This record gives sequence, C-alpha cells and structure tokens, in this order.
Amino acid sequence: MNPTQKPDPVYDIVILGASGFTSKYVVREALKFLQTPSSPLKSLALAGRNSTRLTQSLQWAARPNPPPSSVAILTTDTSDPDSLRRLCTQTKLILNCVGPFRIHGDPVVSACADSGCDYLDISGEPEFMERMEASYHERAEETGSLIVSACGLDSIPAGLGLLFNAKQWETPSVPNQIEAYLSLESDKRIAGNFGTYESAVLGVANADKLKELRRSRPRRPRPSIHGPPARGPTLENQKKIGLWALNLPSADAVVVRRTLTTLIEKPHGLQGLNESPEHIQKREAFWSSIKPAHFGVKITSKSLFGIFRYVTLGVSLGLLSKFSFGRWLLLKFPSVFSLGWFQKKGPSEEEVESATFKMWFIGRGYSEESLASQGNTKPDMEIITRISGPEIGYITTPITLVQCGLIILGQRESLVKGGVYTPGIVFGSTDIQQRLEDNGISFEVVSKS
Repeated sequence: MNPTQKPDPVYDIVILGASGFTSKYVVREALKFLQTPSSPLKSLALAGRNSTRLTQSLQWAARPNPPPSSVAILTTDTSDPDSLRRLCTQTKLILNCVGPFRIHGDPVVSACADSGCDYLDISGEPEFMERMEASYHERAEETGSLIVSACGLDSIPAGLGLLFNAKQWETPSVPNQIEAYLSLESDKRIAGNFGTYESAVLGVANADKLKELRRSRPRRPRPSIHGPPARGPTLENQKKIGLWALNLPSADAVVVRRTLTTLIEKPHGLQGLNESPEHIQKREAFWSSIKPAHFGVKITSKSLFGIFRYVTLGVSLGLLSKFSFGRWLLLKFPSVFSLGWFQKKGPSEEEVESATFKMWFIGRGYSEESLASQGNTKPDMEIITRISGPEIGYITTPITLVQCGLIILGQRESLVKGGVYTPGIVFGSTDIQQRLEDNGISFEVVSKS
C-alpha cells in the first residue's frame, strides 16, 4: 500500500451512542440488513463510552437470537477528539445518535469532515444543523465527507412528503402552498423521548444564537414561488382530515426551506461522484419535476384538549427556557410541564408497537401557471397526499436512518462527493421512497380537486 493512502475502513457502519433509548432501536433495525444477500452492510460496530451498556443494547436488539459475534464494540467519547479521529478511520459511515447535538455533535462532525468519513444523524436542531453547514461544508467538500443531519422523524417524512406532493402538480398546474399536518396516534398513551424534549428546551433557550448565525452568513437566493403564502389561523379545525391543527415551529420547515434553496442553486440536484448516464438522466428528470411551494407544519389532535396540551408545552418552553432555573425545572419535571407528553423513562415496547403516525400534505395552487400571475386570483386547485407508518420516534426514525445509510453504502458513486446537505437534496432522487415503502411506510395520493 502506498504510504500516502488511507487504510481501508474495517467497518461499513458505526452506530455512535448505541446504548441510548432510541439508538437501541437503530441497532435492531441495522441488524435486519447485516450480511443479508442483497444488503451492502457487511460489517457493523457499536461505539460509545460504556462497553457494558453497548453490549446490553446489542443483546436487546438481537432478541430472540443471540447477538452476532461479528458486531464489534468500540469505546469512544465525543469529548475526546483523538478517539473520534480513530473511529473515523475505522468506518465508512457514522450514524450518530448522541444528543443533544448542540452539545455533543460538533466534535463528531469535525472529525468526519477532517477524515473524509461519511456522517448521518437524527438531529432536529436547526441551530446545530446550520452551524455545521457554516463551519464544515467547505472542508467536507474537500475531503469527500458527506454530512447529512435530520435523517429521522425530523425531517425525512416532511422532506420526502413535500417532494411527493410537489411531484403531483403536473404542467400546467403549479403549487402555491403545501402544509403538513402531523397526527400521532396510539391505542395506548405513549410518552415522547426525553432527548427530543431536552433538545427542544435548549433550542428555545438558544433561539437568539440561530438568529445571530443567520445574520452573519451571506444571504442565499430564495425559491421563486407562484403567489404569496396564505396567512391561515394559528389554530384551525381542518375538516378535510377531521382534526384540529396548531402551527408547529419545528425543524421540518427549516430543513425543507434549505432543500429548496439548494435546489435554486443546483436546479438539477447534486452531481454524483461517478454517475452513469442513466442515473444523471433520472436525477435531472426528478428535480425538474419539483415545483417549490411555501411550506409549513402543524401538529394535530382529534380534540381541543389535545391541542391544549400542546399549547401548555409551548408556553412552558417559551416562558421558562430563557432562564437557567427555568431550564432546570423543565428538565427536572418534564412530565409536569408537558402534561405527560414527555417523561425521562422511555415508553414500553408494547406502547411503541401500538403507535402509528400520519402526515397529511394539503397542497393548494393553480390549475394554470398564468393564473398565479394575475395578482389577487385565489388558488383554484388542491392536492392532498399522505405519508403513514409505524411509531415515528422509535420505529420510523430507525427505518429512515438505516435506509439512508444503506443508500450511502450501496450507491456512493452516484451521490455528491462531499459537503453538508439536507436529506431531501441528497436522497430525494434516489430510490429512498421505494425503500421506505418496502419497510412499512406508505406514500399515497388522497385526492386531487
């Protein structure tokens, strides 16, 4: 071997932070594809600070079978840059499950960007994601490190759902606005992940840092959308889906806007490392069919009491997250301030298995592009699509993360060399939708009118 060449990585994927509550479900999902005939995943390792807990996570994930002896246990710490650099030389791809990402994520992204190792995570923290883009995009482009955040519940359903709805607007029709309505359903009461709650608390606490970061960066072009956004009510009774809906200030809308902005700069998508002519044609055809639209997300409930619980949580976060004592209260008593939506102890397996999600996308626009330019003309066309699947945090998130990882392993030559990007722009034109459908997540057109 040439001494200037890097040694071949030992592992295809390392799951970092693999002993956490969500990450043990990620391990379980990855094991389904380890060393199966059609899978590119031939070698896997789990990494974290505590080897005993990693081993327990592997045992849990492998049940009822014994844990595979081929899965390695690696000790590493996100606060130790040397151990992270060693980890990056051992693997092609890191799936990072160590949150909150604003606290633990930067050193991992830095090590990947320096080494050329690819990186995916399940962050839903806008400030972290935009800071990583600002700090490491150019370095990752140089080294060939592909860095993609938000590959879980934030923001795969929203990002792919928007693209799926946008594809339905066949010429000469054009969309104006696509709104997503998220419905979380369960036969049993299920508590949300404490890590998600903690990230939300810290996100609200550091909202000013995100504004400051955006002010410090060059302004990027905005998508050209037909017509202004409609100013709907904060709370609405959406009769078409039979649910009450409340505006949700989430990462989804931020990530989707970043995808659409990148599409303005690269209207044919991201050029791959070594694409075949057929793949280039497919990629360009896909992205030329996507028409941008104003986008927003709403959380829904069948009852006003459910909406009241969301409002209580939002008010609690808004009032208390700005103060250190308030943050201590929120993080000490999550069940109190969220009226039971979040708790430190994760849900039982039975509760997880009983839950599902649906995400409706109600697109409004114009049957003729010329109508949009006539000033006060209201949209005259509506397309409703829907994504649905199993429980969104512990089952759907591992499915989406692992499928994104398998695409990187199996189709790396067709993907962009490196850089920090959103999942929509990286995976949108791949076979990600078919993969998700094969794994229990459905995409459907509900109505066109």
